[in-house]
Amino acid sequence: MEYTALYRKFRPLNFDEMVGQTHITKTLKNQIISNRIGHAYLFNGGRGTGKTSAAKIFARAINCLNPKDGEPCNECEICKAILSGSLTDVVEMDAASNNSVEDIRSIRDEVNFLPTLAKYRVYIIDEVHMLSTGAFNALLKTLEEPPAHVKFILATTEPQKLPATILSRCQRFDFKRISNDDIIKRLEIVCQKAQIDATKEALEIIAILSEGAMRDALSILERCVQEGNNKIDENKVKELVGIPPITFVNKIVKNIIEYDAPGALNSLDEVIKEGKDLQNLIWEIIKYVKDILIYKTSKNLAIYNKEEIKQIEELTKDISKERLINLIYSLSEIQNDIKWSTQKEIMLQTGIIKLCISTQNDGIKELRKKVEDLEQRINTGNIQIQTNRTQEKQKATTINTQNSISNQDVKPKKTGENLKNISSEEYWPKVLENLKNTGKMVLYSNLINTKAKQKDDLTLEIIFPNGLTPFGKTLLERPENINELSKLVSMECGKVMRIKYIDEKEYVQKQENSIEDMVKNLDIPINIIDE
Repeated sequence: MEYTALYRKFRPLNFDEMVGQTHITKTLKNQIISNRIGHAYLFNGGRGTGKTSAAKIFARAINCLNPKDGEPCNECEICKAILSGSLTDVVEMDAASNNSVEDIRSIRDEVNFLPTLAKYRVYIIDEVHMLSTGAFNALLKTLEEPPAHVKFILATTEPQKLPATILSRCQRFDFKRISNDDIIKRLEIVCQKAQIDATKEALEIIAILSEGAMRDALSILERCVQEGNNKIDENKVKELVGIPPITFVNKIVKNIIEYDAPGALNSLDEVIKEGKDLQNLIWEIIKYVKDILIYKTSKNLAIYNKEEIKQIEELTKDISKERLINLIYSLSEIQNDIKWSTQKEIMLQTGIIKLCISTQNDGIKELRKKVEDLEQRINTGNIQIQTNRTQEKQKATTINTQNSISNQDVKPKKTGENLKNISSEEYWPKVLENLKNTGKMVLYSNLINTKAKQKDDLTLEIIFPNGLTPFGKTLLERPENINELSKLVSMECGKVMRIKYIDEKEYVQKQENSIEDMVKNLDIPINIIDE
């Protein structure tokens, strides 16, 4: 017995079996019941949404000898002949391969003949947007005033390519993308009839991969059962379509979030060695980042197990919603670059590296913003300027916070004790722990490897053994961060303290000079004193 593909074997035979197009099937059935059938229809929609199936059902319904509630019976002589393709009164034509003027002229000559058996002669023209300009012109007059026994059904995925004169002569029906829930319900029915044992998770992945096309979903399902085993699970679907396991995707996304370029490349190489499709990989990464954003926003994810949700929850602690959104946009750009590139692997690797080092770009943006703010404050007169061309550059940045923290904010933790005798080695770890517990992760992450040393009664030196980067310096000098850090230190000491940053290494001299270069754009050497 000849094998029939699933999407053909389980093609809908009546309007009620069609998935996700109730707004169209209801209107067509009402027209048939009331006998108000138009002469020309345009079915528009994405691939696999049911345009051709609806056209065939409609052709049978208007010619059926025993219609019921606008549905074809599929049992009468006419219905069986249409289903078998032996009835010449229903003509299906593919405009992609029959798009010449001669093809349309042959139709124009045939419409004058009465149907042989059916009530109406029906012409179903698929991919009608592929017709040539001459063919459209040849069709125009016939489409406008066809004989009473002729009906036209045009189907297309690109209605914008049709001439306005054709569009205006047709009743237009827009087939929408089928929802994942509707696709899953239909797949469950197909699996039951075809005796396929598929898990709920596997059907969910197939529905997502089909992108709203029922035909694509059935094609993917068919690929999964062609190995002779009718049992389908999540891993089998991912293996057949080239989707990497969630563990690999989690590693790559985690490395990107942590700005770990070597780790991201190593994880990427593991996936590439497995022979996974790069398009599916980048699609999975985008989807995973999107799911992290959804979980961070609503704490709601349906298709992940407990262990996977726990991994996602860990990732949400180290990244903001804004950066997640930026990652989705950046990954989408990488996806587009890969699609048109002949060096897909190189494009993906360089794109991942770019995402991992974007912290430097963020730092530059912060520095530029700071300079713009300074220029604006100078122009508005909100700061004082002192010029001193002989002033030497200080190797350490001293920040006086006495004006920003009032004595009322500082409350000794214990009264009656000489709090000055508390060493910085004792309270500095507590300050860092306080920052971590209160969710100030950006400030905490820039102070993790620092040490604190109390220089005198009013000054605390914060030492950076690995150097202080320009981005870290800019971040730590923000007023809100200065106030927060100084307040915590002062509360531990029981008195207002002054903070001084000490950079033990000079390897960031080049980055620091970039700040000077940007400040020189103001045309005058300045020393800025906030009022």
